[in-house]
Amino acid sequence: FGYEKGAFTGAQSSKKGLLEAANGGTVLLDEIGEMPLPLQVKLLRTLQTQTITRLGGTQKKKLNIRFIAATNKDLKQEVMNGTFREDLYYRLNVVPIKIPPLRDRKEDIVPLTMFFLERFNKKYRQQKVFSPETLQVFQDFNWPGNVRQLQNIIERLVIMSEKDIVSPYELPLDF
Repeated sequence: FGYEKGAFTGAQSSKKGLLEAANGGTVLLDEIGEMPLPLQVKLLRTLQTQTITRLGGTQKKKLNIRFIAATNKDLKQEVMNGTFREDLYYRLNVVPIKIPPLRDRKEDIVPLTMFFLERFNKKYRQQKVFSPETLQVFQDFNWPGNVRQLQNIIERLVIMSEKDIVSPYELPLDF
């Protein structure tokens, strides 16, 4: 939300917050289900009024921001558990998009693998490829950590594999 000069010790000048800096654009609220209740109240007020007040400030600043929220939690269940505000849930749930976990969309595993492999090959200046057997292991794996797990294992293999063709024998034991 930013702060005004003198709002706290060390605040020698005013500073825009991230929402003010994003004015006219889009903000991704990643892992919204992890947000503590006191902050949910402030976010709800911002969403409803499209304004913010900097810490130590008295003037409201008008915003024009599109919000996208993402979570791996069932927010409806979190509302019932009392850990997520119902009014914030309905404010955010305008156009819900449910993306199934990777284990339920096996057809995405190889294209995602190739995407990440290309990215990490460039980043680390490598030319690794996966054997067909390795790709089959990826297809058969349950991916409890979802796409992030796939991304991390590919980065690890690009970094750690001593061979240009990565075989299933180089995969961690949990595979």
